[in-house]
Amino acid sequence: MVRSAKLPAVDEKTRTEVEAAVYRRLVAHLQERTDVQNIDIMNLAGFCRNCLGKWYQKAAADHGEEIDKEGAREVVYGMPYGDWKNKFQS
Repeated sequence: MVRSAKLPAVDEKTRTEVEAAVYRRLVAHLQERTDVQNIDIMNLAGFCRNCLGKWYQKAAADHGEEIDKEGAREVVYGMPYGDWKNKFQS
């Protein structure tokens, strides 16, 4: 069973801000590391940039915001997915 850890003695707003900052740093890191292919990430971690896009789309919907698949991917890739594939996918 996986447990959700919380920062000790931190209010919910601060926890959410910390988690958001971590997510933004992860996305920035993946945008910087264009040499790392999605298949490599998937094989090692069990998720990839496309998964993050799907999770982003779902979380937005859960909060009453609509974003399409391509828009969610663009948030993660930092550019349209097709452009990223053409530039960096090997």
